[in-house]
Amino acid sequence: MVSRDGRVANAWHEHSETKRVPEGVWMRCEGCHATLVRKQVEQNLGVCPDCQHHFPLSAMDRIAHLLDADTFEEWFAVLQPLDPLGFNDRRAYPERVKDEQARTGLFEAAVVGQGFIKGIRIVVGITDSNFIMGSMGSVVGEKLTRAIEEATQQHLPLVIVSGSGGGARMHEGIFSLMQMAKVSTALGRYHAARGLYLSVLTHPTMGGVAASFASLGDFILAEPKALIGFAGPRVIEQTVRVQLPPGFQTSEFLCEHGFIDRIVHRRDLRSTITQLIDYAMP
Repeated sequence: MVSRDGRVANAWHEHSETKRVPEGVWMRCEGCHATLVRKQVEQNLGVCPDCQHHFPLSAMDRIAHLLDADTFEEWFAVLQPLDPLGFNDRRAYPERVKDEQARTGLFEAAVVGQGFIKGIRIVVGITDSNFIMGSMGSVVGEKLTRAIEEATQQHLPLVIVSGSGGGARMHEGIFSLMQMAKVSTALGRYHAARGLYLSVLTHPTMGGVAASFASLGDFILAEPKALIGFAGPRVIEQTVRVQLPPGFQTSEFLCEHGFIDRIVHRRDLRSTITQLIDYAMP
């Protein structure tokens, strides 16, 4: 029964408000479709505790998981893209970049710098799919090129973690495509100087990134079930009009066919990279 002044109804309403679960507590696993507690997934390095599905991570989360605590020094942080084409789809390109910067806290889709992994100093680069799908524009290419050149000059191991589903960034046209050659040329000089480059492929690694620096590692590692390739499976299937093999363009398929050296669970990535550096650079 509800009192005339509505006090009982108000009390029930207030009680129901206190029982409401805060937004963002739960998340759905893309692998097994289970409902998971977000905090538990984050504590598990962004991996589903049930099916081991690897969720995409931001650049800063990857740095925190990969490097020794408080050792990362970011380089070239404030480089920002121009708008050479005056590109405008639904929004002007400069406006889109500003929105992405505000949303992600990044200036661009790549973060580079130096840090330590189990006491070993390395140069590291990360591309972040949260920022315009991690697409490679002029600033991403410039950051990676400068980082590679620093690794060459300082004779340091180089680790690049690729998470770029957008390939070359269409907003910058040919200026974006030029970055494939520029970064690859820098890697060529690095190899000539006998540097060690470990490329880590994550979901997704596609387009011009997969067709350039991501495929040029001395060791190519990949996370489980990552989508890796130039064009997506649907585009290829529609173009060549054939049924593709099961698991086509997954890291498991590519490892079986020799494109990838090893598939590494995220919890083992630090130790695997350290072992490879110790093996190749005694």
